This record gives sequence, C-alpha cells and structure tokens, in this order.
Amino acid sequence: MPSYHHEEKVNVTIENLWDFVSDMNNWAPLVPGYIDHQIINEKQSTWSFKTDVGIMKKKIELRVEITRWNAPSKVTFNLTGINEKFSGQGFFSAISKSKESVIMTGFLEINAEGMMAKMANNILNTSLPEITTELTTAVARKAEEIYALHR
Repeated sequence: MPSYHHEEKVNVTIENLWDFVSDMNNWAPLVPGYIDHQIINEKQSTWSFKTDVGIMKKKIELRVEITRWNAPSKVTFNLTGINEKFSGQGFFSAISKSKESVIMTGFLEINAEGMMAKMANNILNTSLPEITTELTTAVARKAEEIYALHR
C-alpha cells in the first residue's frame, strides 16, 4: 500500500496549529489540485481535486471521514474514493519543540483497488511523496500566515 510521511517545522504554538487543523475548511483547499469540498458534519466531508494520472489529468472525488480528534496533537482520517476505487488513511500530528514552534507530521496511505490497481498503485508510489509534502507544507505555511497576524 503506497504511503508517505513528511515532517515540517511550524512557527506557531501547538494550540494555534490545532485551531487550524481542527477545522477541515482550513486545510481542504490546500490539497494539491483542489476544486471544492463540502462539509457533511464535523467528521465527514467530500473533496474534489484534479491530479495527474500518468500523462492525463483526472478529477478525483473522495469522502474524508475523521476517525479521531485528539486535541491538541493529532487528527486521523480515512479516505474513500467516490468516483474511483481506492481507500486510505492519513493524519496530521504535532509535537511542541518550543513555546512558539511545532514539528508537524503529515501522513497519507492510499491503496488503489480493482482492475487497474497495480498500475494505479505504481503511480501512487511515485506521486504520493509529492502530494504529502505539498499538503503538509501548505498547512504549515497557512497556519503560520494566519497566526503570525495574531502575535
């Protein structure tokens, strides 16, 4: 199952980072290729984004279900494809390094299913590191941008 994690130093307090990631509206738009998202309830949402599949761009729709809010250090979630056969999971976790900085880890694991699974998983093995890094870095920078204004 393709997976990847990325660590990023974030120059905010752990409480500020938690305030940011505890609202899916803050980080859904930061997914690479973001189109839109809809919040169903505090634990479920649907997201649409475009991604490269080999030489083609493809619209992906998925359901994101929060499995655990563990304030202020971790949010875990499951991913289920709506228009494609895949499933996965992920998390954001944070460890305070000082009063004003945090090490945040973003993790994604996605497994394609069905007839095209082998080819799709090969593509995911190549693209998941970039997607995970881009998303984790975008969350870190956006949280810094927002909370730097409140210092």
